[in-house]
Amino acid sequence: MERMVKLGGAVLEALVEEWGTAEALRRLADPCWFQALGCFLGYDWHSSGLTTTVTAALKEALRQRPGLGLWGAGGKGKTSLKTPAEIREAAEREGLDPAPLERASRLAAKVDSAALQDGFQLYHHAFFFDREGRWAVVQQGMNPRTRWARRYHWLSESLSSFVNEPHAAVASEVRLRKALNMVAADSAGSRRASVELACENPDKITLEYLKMPRQHRVVVRPENLRKVLVALHERSPRDYEELLLTPGVGPASVRALALLGELLYGEKPSWRDPAVYSFAHGGKDGTPYPVNLRVYEETISVLERALRMAKAGRREGLEAIKRARLALGL
Repeated sequence: MERMVKLGGAVLEALVEEWGTAEALRRLADPCWFQALGCFLGYDWHSSGLTTTVTAALKEALRQRPGLGLWGAGGKGKTSLKTPAEIREAAEREGLDPAPLERASRLAAKVDSAALQDGFQLYHHAFFFDREGRWAVVQQGMNPRTRWARRYHWLSESLSSFVNEPHAAVASEVRLRKALNMVAADSAGSRRASVELACENPDKITLEYLKMPRQHRVVVRPENLRKVLVALHERSPRDYEELLLTPGVGPASVRALALLGELLYGEKPSWRDPAVYSFAHGGKDGTPYPVNLRVYEETISVLERALRMAKAGRREGLEAIKRARLALGL
């Protein structure tokens, strides 16, 4: 892990030195580049641990490089709960307004845990941002039945809406025949219907839910649904983003509102799965060969030496950086 931090940090520093923090965020939001980086750092190409380990290594590398102008927050399991506090701490230290960044983090997590219901339970959330307020999200879910993982990439630069085709990419080994996708373009009508229902009388909507054919009902108790509907009615969300951010709104209530919107307003939600279908140092599982620690250390040394020389303005250092970029495919 110490070597991954060093090597990952050197790669990010080379990217930022040459193209700036915006390009570094673009690379993190590219699932192919991110996966290749994980392999370059020596992690198993086919393991869900690549996502959690690489983001942890990059987060630590950025902590050790405060002058780079790029920060990481969040992580796996309980660490993800610290994301808002970590964003706030770094943003306030740099004189940035943390509120938009915290909201972006919350919405990205809420979309992939509730608005997109593909059977993968979110357990990892990493948030990267720079001084200009640009950000990228790398988060992952696990299907408890199949034990397959799925990774979700977000990028502020390419985002026009949090609830309408918001992902930079959804990387998965499997593509489902059916998945409730409330952030698909085809779900626009269903989202509007859900917002209208959220502003209606909670008792009326609960009664309509009880009238639904049993095979269409969501696994949610009427009293729990009413509690969420009361909270929504009190807030009267103006749009679907506000609906998702309402405390208590989760997968079951999102699904209930979507099905009610179809039955009462004829607005059908999308069921389209948004998923789309390199080794430098080997892998720790021995595939395609065991990690060669001597070569690994040498790569770290070469990159760090090239960065030092480039900063000093030496021609050979700049040439070394170019050779390193070509070798890394940057």
